[in-house]
Amino acid sequence: MLSFGEALTGNDLRKWAGNSISYFYWSPSVSQIYSELKKLESLELVSSQSVSEPGSRSKRVYEITPAGVVAVRSWANNAPVELPVLKHGVMLRLWLGHLCEPERLKEMVRAHIDNLVEIRDRARRQAQRSVDEPAWAYPTLSLRWSERYFQAEIDLANALLADIDESAAIVGGVEHTESGLPVPVHLGSWRDADER
Repeated sequence: MLSFGEALTGNDLRKWAGNSISYFYWSPSVSQIYSELKKLESLELVSSQSVSEPGSRSKRVYEITPAGVVAVRSWANNAPVELPVLKHGVMLRLWLGHLCEPERLKEMVRAHIDNLVEIRDRARRQAQRSVDEPAWAYPTLSLRWSERYFQAEIDLANALLADIDESAAIVGGVEHTESGLPVPVHLGSWRDADER
């Protein structure tokens, strides 16, 4: 974020992250930001100064150094492309769907869709607000991608609503233990799932 040429406080960075990269990567806490800024300053990748404005207390602002620009440019151009880490709580609960009633699973999916609609709309608003700044063309691109990503997730979640009924019918057709757990037809078949 400092590579966009503004001197920023840790709080500024936190707010900007919440309105941009949080839609596709992560939103760090203020304490994480200040910890990283201290580390980056010790490596001379950022510099800081205390600034005061009349009527307010002083604050520390950070700027990227030329060495910092070289480092972030090198990372952006040369770091390996990795698969994103997916930790999806709704999917984990659906994976355990045999422990839930189908209607409860649908409630979870509908709540998930409601959350996705809200975040998709926020990403859209942030993308629309960022188009006025030419230096933010690539962040705008990322925000537009985020909007499309959340829409795709909404579409997938809507498809799940019908899939839940189908899965419930399949699980309902197998033998169950006294505690209501489905009895596998092919015990241990998960062991060779990667060989199929």
